[in-house]
Amino acid sequence: MIEIKNVSQSYVKGKKVIDNINFTIEDGIVFGVIGPNGAGKTTTINMITGILNMDEGDILIDGKSITDDPIEAKKRFGFVPDTPEIFEKLTGLEYLNLIGDVYEVKPEKRLEIVEKLAKEFGIYNDLKDRIQTYSHGMKQKLLIISVLMHNPKNWILDEPLTGLDPKASYLLKQLMRKHAKNGNTVFFSTHVLDVAEKICDKIAVIDKGRVIFVGTVKELKEKSKTNTSLEESFLKITGE
Repeated sequence: MIEIKNVSQSYVKGKKVIDNINFTIEDGIVFGVIGPNGAGKTTTINMITGILNMDEGDILIDGKSITDDPIEAKKRFGFVPDTPEIFEKLTGLEYLNLIGDVYEVKPEKRLEIVEKLAKEFGIYNDLKDRIQTYSHGMKQKLLIISVLMHNPKNWILDEPLTGLDPKASYLLKQLMRKHAKNGNTVFFSTHVLDVAEKICDKIAVIDKGRVIFVGTVKELKEKSKTNTSLEESFLKITGE
């Protein structure tokens, strides 16, 4: 469970980029956050993961404060950022072993997970190559595997489908649904509203740093008085 309580952030004093947002991401669901460019989605995720400090409020990961107890909070999630910036001088396998060491994944378990996922994502034969030779999509796949390797209860994914080929995109969506079905939490941001409509149990709409809606896609359609697509409801509620 991820709890966001009265959180605000100002890059410039007096101008809030995130303005007193509140919502809870329960266990057992896929929760998507959508919003226009510059709405505050990535800023929110960066505060949840402890990359960026908040000015006000608190964020709890399974009851552990990312501010007061950051190490314990960070042990409880895996994070895929919106840009795959990783140690490019390492080989893919060296990078995965590094992450495995950080999260204390036993070597035999690590090997089993890496082999399975790398084959499914189609990069198994590339793991001995340096990451600097990888395409954007290959780096994204490597990051996803590194997150899944230690089986965190909470997944936090910022635009995770960007750069993935159709097969890898389908596989990740299946893994997200399975993870949530097993009683865990999946929180992700996306610009692809069709994806959000198909796989999210709940969504939050952020616009100009404020949360203007939290609920199911059906509830958003009812609020916006539309009965067609999430895209139409989104455009109406954000005034686009």
